[in-house]
Amino acid sequence: MNSISTLYNKFALFISIIGIFSIGAILPDAFGHGLGGDQAEPLSFGDMEVTVRTQLSPSDITVGEIDSANMQVRFFDTLTDKNLEKVTYRIEVWQSGELLARNLFYDMDGRLDVKIKPQSSCNKDNLHECSIYGGSQHVSAPGALYVQGASCTDENLDICARPSITGPIFVKGGLYKIRVDIEAATSPRTVLANLLSYETFVSVAQEQNFSFQTANAEEVPIVIKTYYDDVDNFKFDKSDNSISFDMPFDWSPDYVNLVQVVHEEVRVPKTFAPYAEGKQFKGYVNGVEIDQRALLNDPYSYDDTNIVHFLITKNDLEKINASLGPSNYDKQKMDLKLVPLAETSKSSTEFYLVDTKNYEKVPTTVNIAWDGKYGANQEIPFEFTFFDENRNLIKDVRYAYVVLDEFDKEIARNDGDDPDNPGIMSIEGLDIQRIYVPSQGQIRVDILVYGTGLDYDPTYAGIGSAIIEIGPGSTTIPSVPEKAPIPSWIKNNAEWWAAGQIDDDSFVQGIQYLIKEKIMKIPPTTQGTGGTTNNIPSWIKNNAEWWAAGQIDDDSFVQGIQYLIKEGIMKIQS
Repeated sequence: MNSISTLYNKFALFISIIGIFSIGAILPDAFGHGLGGDQAEPLSFGDMEVTVRTQLSPSDITVGEIDSANMQVRFFDTLTDKNLEKVTYRIEVWQSGELLARNLFYDMDGRLDVKIKPQSSCNKDNLHECSIYGGSQHVSAPGALYVQGASCTDENLDICARPSITGPIFVKGGLYKIRVDIEAATSPRTVLANLLSYETFVSVAQEQNFSFQTANAEEVPIVIKTYYDDVDNFKFDKSDNSISFDMPFDWSPDYVNLVQVVHEEVRVPKTFAPYAEGKQFKGYVNGVEIDQRALLNDPYSYDDTNIVHFLITKNDLEKINASLGPSNYDKQKMDLKLVPLAETSKSSTEFYLVDTKNYEKVPTTVNIAWDGKYGANQEIPFEFTFFDENRNLIKDVRYAYVVLDEFDKEIARNDGDDPDNPGIMSIEGLDIQRIYVPSQGQIRVDILVYGTGLDYDPTYAGIGSAIIEIGPGSTTIPSVPEKAPIPSWIKNNAEWWAAGQIDDDSFVQGIQYLIKEKIMKIPPTTQGTGGTTNNIPSWIKNNAEWWAAGQIDDDSFVQGIQYLIKEGIMKIQS
């Protein structure tokens, strides 16, 4: 009888979760970056909105570990998710400003698969001169390579017909630019009057080995897996057990706007106590502390090694630029620092997901963990972890959550920040969300996994729920004060100012009034002297424009205002 009751309650719970989430068919039509893949912003073509998606297989490539990889380029209409047929592509592969390959390719069904065979040896001044192309010229598309045979699918890449490139591609870790020009579509003889040009970016990892000695003369090996560029100046500080290193990086706002995520892994033996399982960390980039979501500790992937991920998103990069100002633009380097904190005592709960039609179990398990010293009236950092049926982390998860109190009143909800591309992206299958819980007692966390990857693969999609008991929390952790939101009408002023419709003095006077009347809350900031509104840096105006457009958050905009106060450009009277 108890088991029947439990089954009924779980069935009723899943029904209620469906009522909470708006679940529909996912038809992604926004550009964005995923693990080993990228989708460009769509362009108009007749009555269609067409784009290119580039996807690597395997998705997580490490230099030296593969003999070949597949590069899939798909050309499709985002409105219908249907491929265009008989397409002629001009493909270019670039890294660090150097051309590695360029050629024309043709395919029948809008999905081009190219076999990439890395070859490091090249004695030419221009690397692209070492690239060799496999395939035959298509009779109807002069100069475009094509291979007659079985069309490629995700399941038959080893045997399907596809052209190839052998050359200095994926022989070095970092960010690769795949430029795609569509020269003809719907017919090999239909040449477009205007080329449709796209740029996509994929990351390839390389591992670099380091080591350091502890205070006890213990030798500790460290592996840094970089998805961006060579790291240098590795250091271990015995005073705080911190690890630091740097790598080349372009901080100019135009470039930062192109970067979806900077991903670095620090692999440390579990036997080294300061980095053992359960540890939490602080991270710094160019001296600026980064959000806890950007640091993820993975004790699951290896028995003897912990992986600490730096996952620094475009929003994080923009905040760092806003905090440091234009002096950071010319730095040409990213300094990363990892500092271990005291060990935490975690509680956790685990549950499986079911599909939304028959409520049958899917191969997805979710673990939610939290530090018990957090509690009521505090932002609690909840760690969400997604496992497959083999207890491996599920990569590139897109998920949403809703939190309700014991009276079924909604406390928090997060479905990502892109309405056209729903879900929070968890690249490594680990994510941290800070959720404010106002009172003690039971809360319910409902989870919806939309799928994985840019195409929302439904293999791991499903819904599930957990009940969590929240206590009073430790008094040593400050409770979260109420934060008055910045009124939305202020964004109009910022937008007008950025567009030149109101002058600098009017904008500054408006902000001064809002601060004085306590409509806009500014953290304590030392008032500078000197300066005039004529000295407002251009990056402040960029911040205002991005904030008005919703591309950066309130905190990033406020940091710009703090800069004006600190430099004496804006005077605040008490």
